[in-house]
Amino acid sequence: MKTKTIRQAATFKASRHEVYEALMDSKRHSEFTGSKASISRKIGGKFTVWDGDLEGINLELVPDEKIVQSWRLNDWPVGHYSRATFSLKEIDGSTRLTFTQTGVPEESYQDVSQGWRDYYWKPMKGMLEK
Repeated sequence: MKTKTIRQAATFKASRHEVYEALMDSKRHSEFTGSKASISRKIGGKFTVWDGDLEGINLELVPDEKIVQSWRLNDWPVGHYSRATFSLKEIDGSTRLTFTQTGVPEESYQDVSQGWRDYYWKPMKGMLEK
């Protein structure tokens, strides 16, 4: 199966801690996505978001700095996971999130890439910058 890599960045007028919590706290994640999220805060712990349509495992967690997860959509080939990395850096009182997702099936690339913009960065910005 051919795969592609997504590279994106977003800046939020919020602290690194607030951005990290939006991604890792089940309640905060559910708030900005408008769907059920269950997220373990442990390395090796599992998560499901979007009412179970996405799932994965936390591979590396550095509070307020970095999140690395194995990540998959439920309609991807069985057993196929991508790797999603969220890096947080403080810049002039804001947080710059740099995102890389490797191993995205080529046929899902466009939808997944746009999905991060529409269903993550935009609503996170709305929640964090109220």
